[in-house]
Amino acid sequence: MNQDRHYMRMALELAAKARGRTSPNPMVGAVVVKDGEVVGKGFHARAGSAHAEVVALADAGEKARGATVYVTLEPCCHHGRTGPCTEALLKAGVKRVVAAMTDPNPLVAGKGLAVLREAGVEVQSGLLQEEALRLNEVFIKYITTKRPFVVLKAATSLDGKIATAAGESKWITGHAAREYGHRLRDIYDAILVGVNTILADDPSLTARLPEGRGKDPVRIIVDSAARTPTAAKVLTQLSAAHTIIATTERAPVERRASLMAAGAEVMVVPGEGSRVDFVKLMEMLGEKEITSVLIEGGGQVNGAALAAGIVDKVAWFLAPKIIGGDAAPGPVRGEGIASLQDAIKLYDVSVERLGEDILVTGYTSERGGRLSLPE
Repeated sequence: MNQDRHYMRMALELAAKARGRTSPNPMVGAVVVKDGEVVGKGFHARAGSAHAEVVALADAGEKARGATVYVTLEPCCHHGRTGPCTEALLKAGVKRVVAAMTDPNPLVAGKGLAVLREAGVEVQSGLLQEEALRLNEVFIKYITTKRPFVVLKAATSLDGKIATAAGESKWITGHAAREYGHRLRDIYDAILVGVNTILADDPSLTARLPEGRGKDPVRIIVDSAARTPTAAKVLTQLSAAHTIIATTERAPVERRASLMAAGAEVMVVPGEGSRVDFVKLMEMLGEKEITSVLIEGGGQVNGAALAAGIVDKVAWFLAPKIIGGDAAPGPVRGEGIASLQDAIKLYDVSVERLGEDILVTGYTSERGGRLSLPE
């Protein structure tokens, strides 16, 4: 069993190499072992490319016959962008398959393991399942609900301020925390802010990593009245990612046309109120195969997202600074709560030091990264 755990950890590490690159697919790693020797390794690099099992089997060649395959997710048994991995495993003549978790995709959901068992392959599932679940928390939420996994990122002073009373916010956190923020942008499919952030700061909303290989997220601007300037950086900069303006029917038609002419995708979100309905917006983004959203909004957007119940995870940076002032803005606006028992609690909380700052991470559900798996 210790050896099994060793090889599964190796498979999990391989899977994580593709973090942020496989959407809408999961991250998957595979290791082929024969007579105590690793003879093949592989991971799913991006959507449409060969699956981890196929890559690992090709790496192993004839040595795969009679071997054990450790894979972080149940092998698929259906035709998608690629062929079934169960067929590849059976054709290679493997003796045993150890999976960290079953696939929550309704097209698989245990069927892949059943196919292998029926063909005489020894099958084991559940080894290091917690690690595998957390690795693919985005995929689990998306494949079971067709809505994106949502992370709310905030950075505040110790007294809960996101800017001074004069509006100065650069920079509350230090270099290490800001770099981590850009790594989050590199991981998730999209970044969401409100139009007030665009009007106040004209941000780029791109992933700028020290090594220069960040993947820009799709930019989503919540803009009920289509006030985003056509000269804003989110519309004029060079970027492989596009910009979506999420607006409402009350936005002037000519403004919508101007934004589309400037290169934006304008998404009119249905709803009865004057503001963008966040629940419907997430449904529409899911239809576009956007599997994850990083919210980097101000207090109004953060408050609306939390009130709508769309936030799955929180990444909160605390800087060892005290700003003070009644007029200095906080990170969550709106009506708030009347009773402490109604406060949004975080679960599976972790705390880490990033340079001079502290990062608190947690989930809004007791089930954490598994929030969308069946009970």
